[in-house]
Amino acid sequence: MSGLFAIPIGGLKEGRYNYDFDINSSFFGDFEESEVHEGELKVRVEMDKRSSLMELNIRINGVVNISCDRCLDVFRHPLNCENRLLVKFGKAHDDSDPDIITIPPDEHELDLKQYFYEYILLAMPIQRVHPSGKDGKSTCDPLMIEKLKAHIVTEEPGPDPRWDELKKLISNN
Repeated sequence: MSGLFAIPIGGLKEGRYNYDFDINSSFFGDFEESEVHEGELKVRVEMDKRSSLMELNIRINGVVNISCDRCLDVFRHPLNCENRLLVKFGKAHDDSDPDIITIPPDEHELDLKQYFYEYILLAMPIQRVHPSGKDGKSTCDPLMIEKLKAHIVTEEPGPDPRWDELKKLISNN
């Protein structure tokens, strides 16, 4: 069964091969717990097939729509990444190493969908906030920012009197 994000490897001669893929919102729909639900990405896979292994250079470029950690509004985030994946031929399927996978020599295709998804997630920033505007100010939803400011506590809480009794016990010893 051939997948949309699979490359044929059965019967290929040694050499270099290029494959292009388009990723859109339907791609992310296949991953139920995905943090990303929409995006427009181009994937370029450059494969160097040798007798005992294949080296894949995978470049992903485009934009994804993600939620801002600060105001929860969705914004378009540019995404560019490059990853390397080695595929070795062996008796048993093994993907315990994230950069090297082993597949049986009689395998006819290599499905890269899961790898594309993981590379996209790894390329996203840890803190996801709207970029600053040309004037250097935040482009977050101003209504949400005002609501957040209303809940910010600016006063430092005073000392807890329960600790005073414990400190007396320590100083008595």
